[in-house]
Amino acid sequence: MNTMNKPTHSNLAALIADKARTNPDMEILTFVSVRTDGQLEDQTRTYRQLYDGGQAVARGLADLGVSQGSKLAVMMNNHPEFAETMVASGILGATFVPVDPRTMGAKLSYMLDFTDCEGVICADYALAPVLSVLADCPQLKWLVVVPTVADFRLPPATLPVADFSDLATTRGEPLTLAPLEPADTMLMMFTSGTTGNPKAVLLSHQRLMGATLNPLLAGITTSDRFYTGLSLTHINAQGTLAGALGQEIPCVLSRKFTKTRLWEIIRHYGCTTFNLLGGMIPEIYAMPEKFDDADNPVRIVQSSGMPADLWQKFEKRFGLKLHETYGATEGGAMRNPPGAGPAGSIGKPAVGWVAEILDETGAICPPNVEGEICFRKDNNVPLVVQYYKNTEASADKVRDGWLHMGDLGHKDEHGWFYFHHRVGGGVRRNGDFVNTTLVETVLMESPLVADVFVYGVATESNVAGEKNLVAAVVPVDRSGYDEGQLLDYCRKHLERNDVPEILQVLDEIPKTISEKPIESACIELLVARESVSSK
Repeated sequence: MNTMNKPTHSNLAALIADKARTNPDMEILTFVSVRTDGQLEDQTRTYRQLYDGGQAVARGLADLGVSQGSKLAVMMNNHPEFAETMVASGILGATFVPVDPRTMGAKLSYMLDFTDCEGVICADYALAPVLSVLADCPQLKWLVVVPTVADFRLPPATLPVADFSDLATTRGEPLTLAPLEPADTMLMMFTSGTTGNPKAVLLSHQRLMGATLNPLLAGITTSDRFYTGLSLTHINAQGTLAGALGQEIPCVLSRKFTKTRLWEIIRHYGCTTFNLLGGMIPEIYAMPEKFDDADNPVRIVQSSGMPADLWQKFEKRFGLKLHETYGATEGGAMRNPPGAGPAGSIGKPAVGWVAEILDETGAICPPNVEGEICFRKDNNVPLVVQYYKNTEASADKVRDGWLHMGDLGHKDEHGWFYFHHRVGGGVRRNGDFVNTTLVETVLMESPLVADVFVYGVATESNVAGEKNLVAAVVPVDRSGYDEGQLLDYCRKHLERNDVPEILQVLDEIPKTISEKPIESACIELLVARESVSSK
């Protein structure tokens, strides 16, 4: 295992080319899907297969006109073709733009047009939304489709449409890897875009290759096996993939996140570690408890957003240890390894980073005083965040040498950091801020609730700056759901100010590709659905 303090390769294509020579037959990636009959189905890739597949795709893309500096969108769940496209783009020196395959309409046309993508590689289930926005994206020159059904046929379109399998069998001599600088852009990763259009962060080869060292920082070794159900269109899964490929740690990727099959997949493939983001926690913990929950091979979960009150309960129920982490697409990193810091703390700055809590004037806050979480590099090298075609936002993200995370929190007297909420995202009620994570923790332990998201909504009856507290819940049994019973449960287990005023009953909580609840979508449903009731 690599013990160096810097990446061994300058870009992904060079890494895979080298591994294809030194460890060609290692099955490094396993992609798992759930068939319609409920059975698990998988596809594996060795280093050699990844490199050969990437070369073939690169030759096919070159025939379509893709070259160094080209931009192409990748719009699919976790398929082997996603990883092969990443390698191919590195071989050619092209930039790839991951797009949530559920994206459609005006948002999709904006993302494709704004990033100047020349073409789209998408799964067949994402093809219809792409075809519907072609008129709004005149810069698109080609489409490549990954079939997932046996009877798929290429549709007629106003531009060339190819089957990925044809692209991936393009014959020819291996292409020479494009000359790339570490600072060159490898991909553009869109932010969640909770307000206005999402911003596209330019991520360099150097940044992504730095993630190949993550397993060393987390205590993950070659005897481990990664699992992720997060999408490769999200920075977390990209980091997991980079760490696995760089350190020769086998990685299992679900086509998409499945809370009902999570532990079955982990047991079947012998996975010992996985990442868990905040939005996934209530889904997993609210699943009916089973006698064998702790009978699994996982030894450590790298979590982000684990509620303090659920910390030890989660560890005990599933027989594992939590390694809490914190960071963002733009940068910054904290870690709270098992047994190191208090439950509920997002940790202390990771190697290479310095963090502080700053007030609105940029001054450092005293311990236990709320302010914005900010980072800088420990070697004082200037931080640069680049949003594509948005110099104003880029400049605002880094001010006076500090990377501003847009999150409020505090640091205790021992240097441990704690996350509170996004700037402007807190729920103030009767003069006090409500700990929505605590309310979610209590609700997810109710036998009536299968999933929950707690947020605030401003109404005409609220005084300035305050909101009504809303609990969006997915009942375990919709037909047997009793609102009065759930309210009684809340009053019994929560302080009066923490009891939701509105119980919003949903069949499913709208979430991003990283399983983060979409507050704006919940608010829209709150207005539209008659199932909403106020107390």
